[in-house]
Amino acid sequence: MTGSGGRGARWTALLAVVLVVVAGCTAPAGPRPPAGRWVPRPGTAWQWQLDGRVDPRADVPVYDIDGFENTAGDVARLHRDGRRVICYLNAGAWEDFRPDKDDFPASVRGRPNGWSGERWLDVRRLDVLRPLMERRLDMCRRKGFDAVEPDLMDGYLHDTGFPLRAAHQLAYNRMIADAAHRRGLSVGLKNDLPQIPELVGRFDFAVNEQCAEFDECARLVPFVRAGKAVFHVEYALAPGDFCAETRRLGLSSMRKRLRLDPWRQAC
Repeated sequence: MTGSGGRGARWTALLAVVLVVVAGCTAPAGPRPPAGRWVPRPGTAWQWQLDGRVDPRADVPVYDIDGFENTAGDVARLHRDGRRVICYLNAGAWEDFRPDKDDFPASVRGRPNGWSGERWLDVRRLDVLRPLMERRLDMCRRKGFDAVEPDLMDGYLHDTGFPLRAAHQLAYNRMIADAAHRRGLSVGLKNDLPQIPELVGRFDFAVNEQCAEFDECARLVPFVRAGKAVFHVEYALAPGDFCAETRRLGLSSMRKRLRLDPWRQAC
């Protein structure tokens, strides 16, 4: 039978093929997030507080808070207020003030990174660091966080005491992202601007410090184009010096004090 119904079926099949090809050409690289995983949209307002337990009074939909210093009750309180909550973890440096500090062997602790009590980690050692980071991610999941912000994901750009290369960092960052996703957590790429093209498809949002001060904000646009938020802060610049530009680029920007207490000055 070759009536209009047959022609319609063939045209429908052809259209489906065209749509698949177009989608393959325009979609960002990397796996698509499952329907149930949170992907914050560009321009989403946020609060970033790493100094002590969270102060819940900022009227914004997203909070990024320290995973160790806040409890499941703190996360639940924010959820009751309608917030999404990101778990801050240091994935690139050892910290001598964390409860799991003794689990990190001396062999993976490198040079100081400029912050008191911290030393760079040897991210080549996936065999050592993977189970340690997975336990931290498990903590975030148990406390009810929606996502994780793994900090210091760009050690290869610094003097760590280890011969780190871009390929080592890329493998480590992908490992962290995959481990977070297996636990149902969204994950943000912290800084590491040179590897955004390789990682934008693997991460659900970005977190950046001082891209306006160093004239680097345009490098974060691939996240915005992929429909993913870029949570951005400046410390030294006044909002009038960066807000117009970062708003144009689609970033979620604010000014914070370096100690990251509750004070914020949003764009």
